Amino acid sequence: MSQIVKEFYDSNATVEWQRLDLPLCRVEFLSTLRLVDKYFPKQGRVCDIGSGPGRYSIELIRRDYEVTLFDLSNEEIAMARKRLDERGLSAEQLLVGDAQDMSVLASASFDAALLLGPMYHIIDPKKRADVLGGLVRILKPRGLAVIAYLNSWGLIKTGVVDFPDRYRDISALRSMLQENIFTENSLANFPECYWSTPDIALGEINRAGLEVVSYAGAESFLNGMGSLLEKLSVDNPEAYSNVVDVAAETSEMEQYRDATDHLHIVVRNR
Repeated sequence: MSQIVKEFYDSNATVEWQRLDLPLCRVEFLSTLRLVDKYFPKQGRVCDIGSGPGRYSIELIRRDYEVTLFDLSNEEIAMARKRLDERGLSAEQLLVGDAQDMSVLASASFDAALLLGPMYHIIDPKKRADVLGGLVRILKPRGLAVIAYLNSWGLIKTGVVDFPDRYRDISALRSMLQENIFTENSLANFPECYWSTPDIALGEINRAGLEVVSYAGAESFLNGMGSLLEKLSVDNPEAYSNVVDVAAETSEMEQYRDATDHLHIVVRNR
């Protein structure tokens, strides 16, 4: 990935740690863990590629997996080490590295993997294919993974609240119906990134030789409702807790999964 992306995450390790506690992001967190609990083997070695500060890795270790954290950012890995130590937890390995070069990881050595983040920071389709090829290589035969993409079809709704000024240009609004590429400084508060659509993402995964088992819209029916959920979590925490739980439970339903910010695809190695 680019130096721009690395510098962004080096500067935002604390923000990344806190992000999954935000009222809407909590839905993403729980729906992803639900996919892990539903589809991953009950034990084994898991590689968390793009681990960030280790929020998912901590939950995997608590489920008795042997976990390797692999992330582009030195600062994110340093924070992950600190958070693990605070909780008395141990990872198998904590590695700094780019998902485009996973040569440090042995072939056919993992029962499962998370690939949450790298695919939406790689704007070159050939390089995304190389990452998927690396994932195929490190997974055991029939090994499972969850792969995340950012999804334009969900972000078009989120943008009404989060970046409405972009919609002053109707061509920018219409572009949200297809994949989008943002280079340095072209999208406020986020580095170089790629937004897919479900059909394109599923096509990339099929071409890599991975079998699609299922996929989910991580935010489910709550997509685009971040500000409403912030208010609900304060004014009516019981209702907030209930809608988050049901959103996680329904994230694989067809009527929701194609139109959320995060598309999480469950795959099996052949």
